[in-house]
Amino acid sequence: TTGNKTSAIVFVILGFSHRPDMKVMFFILFLCIYIATVLGNLLILLVINMDPVLHTPMYFFLRNLSFLEICYTSVTLPRVMLNLLSSDASISFAGCAAQMYFFLFFGATECCLLAAMAYDRYQAICNPLHYMDIMNKKVCMQLAASSWICGNLVALGHTAFIFSLPFCGSNVIDHFFCEIQPVLMLVCVDTYWNELQIILAAAFVILMPFLLILVSYSLIISSILKIRSAKGRYKAFSTCFSHLTVVTLFYGTAVFIYIRPKSSYSLDVDKVLSLFYSVVTPILNPVIYSLRNREVQGALFKMRMKIFHPNS
Repeated sequence: TTGNKTSAIVFVILGFSHRPDMKVMFFILFLCIYIATVLGNLLILLVINMDPVLHTPMYFFLRNLSFLEICYTSVTLPRVMLNLLSSDASISFAGCAAQMYFFLFFGATECCLLAAMAYDRYQAICNPLHYMDIMNKKVCMQLAASSWICGNLVALGHTAFIFSLPFCGSNVIDHFFCEIQPVLMLVCVDTYWNELQIILAAAFVILMPFLLILVSYSLIISSILKIRSAKGRYKAFSTCFSHLTVVTLFYGTAVFIYIRPKSSYSLDVDKVLSLFYSVVTPILNPVIYSLRNREVQGALFKMRMKIFHPNS
């Protein structure tokens, strides 16, 4: 297949077409999830921006994470909902490549950002006296910018690599968006080396930040155990709980999806897992960070009082 023929391909995203009777229910469900995700993360952004108490390194990274989750969900869910309403589930070659690029971009950026947040927690607990000096504005900006740049480079490399391959035969993507593995299954040539390259690159971008997170938390736990009072230990650990929960949810599914060969690929299982980390995790993040965080709860209360009782 020539490059011109390949770029003229129109893919068809199968999505949930095997359950036409459930399309309306799926649409309502995804619409509610999307609205809740966007509003929840926007609320976190608004609260952090409005309250000076939350202008600290930890909330700087949380602000990045909330913005990231809005973008991450917006890559897949609007298109999924459009396909549920329309009889035409086709997507152009360029459109599919763009969707994969942005999905990988935001996903890889989140991997790196979670590692930066772990480093922030390490400095806060292990070096409390020098925390604000170490995690100054310049360092925070550099860590956040590095996360976004790394995510961009990973996404560009993967997308350019996959969409330079020849596609022929079936044009049906058995998934609800242009995910790596379902698209690779449509490639004409043997993809063994491509899979190996993807696994190695995924291992680097997923496991390297994960290892940094593990090292940070090993040092954090060691430091917490040295605190004599139970109340002090609880207070120190509670500042990490939300981040640990998000890391577990995100990495648990990402590692299973990307760091394995195509031979172990299961369409049904992977659809559920992809749905979980691309749709469910972003809606849980604002809930996780607000339910366990007294500072965020306090800021929310103050904002509510300003809105509903401006003269009190």
